[in-house]
Amino acid sequence: MSYDNLAGRTAVVTGAASGMGAATARLLAAHGARVALLARRTDRLDDLAAKITADGGQALAVTTDVTDPASVRAAAARVRETFGGADLVVNAAGVMLPNPVAAGRSDEWARMIDTNLSGALHVIDAFRADLVAAGAAHRPADLVNISSIGAHLSFPDYAVYGATKAALTHLSEILRTEFGPLDVRVTNIEPGLTGTELGDHIDNAALAAQLDGMHAAIPALTSEDVADLIAFTVTRPAHVNLRQLIVLPTAQA
Repeated sequence: MSYDNLAGRTAVVTGAASGMGAATARLLAAHGARVALLARRTDRLDDLAAKITADGGQALAVTTDVTDPASVRAAAARVRETFGGADLVVNAAGVMLPNPVAAGRSDEWARMIDTNLSGALHVIDAFRADLVAAGAAHRPADLVNISSIGAHLSFPDYAVYGATKAALTHLSEILRTEFGPLDVRVTNIEPGLTGTELGDHIDNAALAAQLDGMHAAIPALTSEDVADLIAFTVTRPAHVNLRQLIVLPTAQA
């Protein structure tokens, strides 16, 4: 599909070192957007920026920890210095660490809350003025938050992960009441089973095996599928806001 009206836009993508974030950055850049790549893994970001540049795109690698407000503010300043204000922000950074609540893994709870929810808020705060300025100038302005089908469905032992994603979904809904009147679109995307690195961080052997079994039984979404949906969403006419998108593999009930 052609997304030619991405040309000239300035996009910020968090979680750009892998998975949905990396796929989204590649696709946006391939269609002419200037893309700022935000994540913690500098080597991954540098490699991706080099590939995008070699393919004729524009990319800026900015090592960023979304859980640290100062790091995010510094990243925003770097993006403005290099590309100008952002008019497209994709919150793709996230972590999934399932375990029974009874396991008392407060370390995992804090990491998921800090990344999935607080991290998204830090990014929104740092780039909010840019998005509002784009809307005021009658240019496209988009905030895309990547939540999860786990925001709606109850998966045993995924309580805290699901809670962070439910919070992000609800945050997106309320933000529309603040940003919509300013001509800034807010989209919340909730993917189902997707082939990414999220599952690699699970330290519960039984739950890791369970997820592997799901991937063996169901042809999962790819990161590129989600990236394509994001590109479609942000290239609609400016008065059209696809506010909430749930995307599942066809075989996932």
